[in-house]
Order: sequence, then C-alpha cells, then structure tokens
Amino acid sequence: MQALHLLPIPQDLRHKTATLLDCFQGLDGVLVAFSGGVDSTLVLKIAAEVSGSRAIAVTAASPTLPHDELDAVRQLSEEIGARLIVASTNQLDIEEFVQNDAMRCYHCKTDLYRLLAPIQQDTGIATIVDGAHVDDLGDDRPGMQAAREFGVRSPLVEAGFRKADVRTLAQALGLSNWDKPAAACLSSRIPRGTRITEQKLQRVDQAERVLKEEGFRQVRVRDHEGIARIEVDCNELPALLEPVLRDRVTQSLKALGFQFVTVDLEGYRPGGSVR
Repeated sequence: MQALHLLPIPQDLRHKTATLLDCFQGLDGVLVAFSGGVDSTLVLKIAAEVSGSRAIAVTAASPTLPHDELDAVRQLSEEIGARLIVASTNQLDIEEFVQNDAMRCYHCKTDLYRLLAPIQQDTGIATIVDGAHVDDLGDDRPGMQAAREFGVRSPLVEAGFRKADVRTLAQALGLSNWDKPAAACLSSRIPRGTRITEQKLQRVDQAERVLKEEGFRQVRVRDHEGIARIEVDCNELPALLEPVLRDRVTQSLKALGFQFVTVDLEGYRPGGSVR
C-alpha cells in the first residue's frame, strides 16, 4: 500500500480517505461488487491499494446490464490492475424480479450475492464490499436491505463519503470515469408493475445507444408499453429537439419497435420510471 501522503488526495478529504483505507486493513482480501460506476470503481481502487491481488472485482453479466457497461468494467479493472471475475446470471428466471414491484432491486441484489458464494469459496475471500455511499442512505433502495442480510460492507458509508467526495477523490486519483454519469440496470427503464422481458431490455439498451452515439451523455429511454419516453439532461433538451436530429432519433427508435417516441420535458432524474 502506498503511504497516504504519497497519494494525490485533496487536503479536505485526507481524514475520510484515511478512514476508507483503514476499512480494508486486516482483511485477507475483498470481493468488490463492481458495476463500473465511479462509486464501486473508487472502492476497487482503494481496495487494490491495500489488498493488492487479493482485491477482486466481480461483475454479474445478465440481460439487465447495458451493452457497453461490460466493456467498461473490463477496461476499468485493467486500468486499476485488479483481477475481474465476470459471473453470468439471468434475473429473468426469477419470477419475483420479473413482476417488477417495489422490491425488484432486492431480488436482483439477492441473486448477485448468492452468485458470489462459490467465488468466496474458490478464492478464500470472505468479505464482500459494495459502492454505496452516504447519499444513498436517504433513497428507497431495497438492494441495500439485501446487502445487509448478506453481511456486505459499504466502505464509503463507513468513511462518510458523499457522492461529491467520491468524484473529487476519483479525479484526484486519476480514475478515468470520475465524471461518468449515473447508471442503473436496464430494468429501471420499465415502469413498476409492468413485467420485465428480455425484448424490452434489449429495446431500451439499443435505444439508449442511439442517443449516446448522437453525443448525449446522461440518457434514459423509458419503455411504457411501446411508447419511448426519452430523458436527457435539461441543458441537452434543445439539441434533442432540433428538427433534423429529432427526426433521426425518432426514426431510429421506431425501427426498434417503439410505436411512439416522446421527450420528457422535465429531463433526466433518478427513478423517473416509477413516477
């Protein structure tokens, strides 16, 4: 592990970072539930500083994972120098998940943590950590209930990190995704109470790729039974509504099977599919 004073850490985050490093002291390695977002990337980076090769990233590959995220986790784990295990699963085999009620994330995370059990046995690593931070504690996150039930630790919470702290430290440490927009599994694009199918997941994944290829960074395409509801950042709305681009996006999404294509004038906001 590098000495703390050798790491490029902003002065106002040094105490929190020291606490974060301490979270990994005395552990015989950790398995990091790794999504490729900035939060779990920072946890993996710090874990690798302390535990070296005994810090292992684990990503669940399933139909709910956006197409480009699997490439991202591979790139980021290589960037950090951490071993990556990609474990295949399919939450669509879980009826409670497919029903898509308020506990959907609970069933998803339960599936993930059960998936980690044989990896714990194979590696001899008992401790699982995630990327939850202090700002997550005020949200409705059933997945955190599953984490508690499986004894998963949240080092960023233990060290008092908020989202802004995560981004600041990630930038200071040179992590390439320090300003990556928030991401979520594809099932979050399906309104609660509407059954999740592989066809719907693939359709929203392809639709979001269309918008990202047009240069939009923060993108959600909500699938309302064949109606696409596009969310982008409010400051990007004028670009989306420019006639030529609007028509091109509309035709592309209709070609994917959407009957109508709409734009949400409130712009992107977390949890937009359940409101």
